[in-house]
Amino acid sequence: MSKIEIGKKAPPFTLRGTGGDWSLKDAVGRPVVMYFYPRDNTPGCTQEGEDFSSHFAAYKKAKTLIFGISADSVESHEKFKKKMAFPFDLLSDPDKAVCKLYDVIQEKSMYGRKYMGIERSTFLIDSKGVLRQEWRKVKVNGHAEAVLAAVKAL
Repeated sequence: MSKIEIGKKAPPFTLRGTGGDWSLKDAVGRPVVMYFYPRDNTPGCTQEGEDFSSHFAAYKKAKTLIFGISADSVESHEKFKKKMAFPFDLLSDPDKAVCKLYDVIQEKSMYGRKYMGIERSTFLIDSKGVLRQEWRKVKVNGHAEAVLAAVKAL
């Protein structure tokens, strides 16, 4: 059962990331896009980051912060961010506490083997800290554009 609900305050958290420690409360007054992804340096996750990067100027114009979140270490995130030249920070959730808080740990299947992992999901939080939209089971193509349209509609 999800601990979050559209129209309600987003659950607070603090994580270490490529820009140091970051708390959701640090974003008050600005919308936030948080996208949860499975792993650094994988094809889908790389494409998703590149898509958000290619629209970064439009997000910045809309005064919106973007953060990618996965269970990878800060060190892994730093290498990934540098390699891909992402203009936004990546946050590390090694114990998956925030992933669980936002209910993105789901059963997945690869080669017939079932396991629990991060389901590609995105959350849009408005400038008052209220969850306005969520996307689950995200397909990468066109996703960054759809999120940007939702940001502009705030």
